[in-house]
Amino acid sequence: MSVAAKCVIISGLSGAGKSTALRILEDRGFYAVDNLPPVMLPSLIETLSADNAAVTCGVAAVVGAREEKILDELEKSVESIKNAGIKTELVFLDAADETLIRRYEKTRRRHPLGEGVTIAEGITRERAELSALRKKASIVIDTSDFNASDFCSSLMAQLGMNEYPFTVIVSSFGFKNGIPRDCDYMFDTRFLPNPNYVPELKALSGRDAEVQEYLDKIPEKQVFMKRLVFFMEFILRHYENTGKKQLHVAIGCTGGRHRSAAVAEQLSKIISGTGLRTAVNHRDIDMEER
Repeated sequence: MSVAAKCVIISGLSGAGKSTALRILEDRGFYAVDNLPPVMLPSLIETLSADNAAVTCGVAAVVGAREEKILDELEKSVESIKNAGIKTELVFLDAADETLIRRYEKTRRRHPLGEGVTIAEGITRERAELSALRKKASIVIDTSDFNASDFCSSLMAQLGMNEYPFTVIVSSFGFKNGIPRDCDYMFDTRFLPNPNYVPELKALSGRDAEVQEYLDKIPEKQVFMKRLVFFMEFILRHYENTGKKQLHVAIGCTGGRHRSAAVAEQLSKIISGTGLRTAVNHRDIDMEER
């Protein structure tokens, strides 16, 4: 029977970033579960023995363990998972009181310990209740001074996981089939002459050298590429600092077979030449253009 690749248990103070940590791991392929009672952890791991995400990447679960009884259940669950041969990490997220208060005030949430409890009082009580759990954690991260990118980098580093390299996805598409909904930037090449109406090029696509050479002879295309590359170089110098792990640039033409595909191929090669990881996707290249 297959087993989960890893189990990351996330706990800590409310407002310290537990949900953010769970999303980070989910984005990296983990099977993610929120607010799981600790006693259910071993059975969850067993149930997920056939789940591809769990077996390939691992299981990430946010748990709460304020009461002594629940803390004992968590200890037993962690021991059971480790005995099954699964690498297990207990991550405790902390933050300074003033940081937590500021986060609560910004979101206008009340403290989860209950109505009638001030934020400061709730933090003090929760910190006392979780002190034993903090001591048992294999990883403690103070998120007080972290932005999203710093938090992600710290979590990945302490879990011994290499960050996925930043990737630029360059795709081509046909406007007649709809604009890609997940693109970050979209550019239109329909102002260029259409190779579809050149008999010797109609059956080819933008991946073919003949189509690329035809378009390269057009002065407007040369100006467009020069300005497009200048713009992308500016964007890419700063984009990784946002914490996002990929940028999707979509290039469109009428049918997505000739002009957009040729520009996408060329742009991808230029970006790749700067050392960044790229991926090319021609969504509509095999659809007949009319």
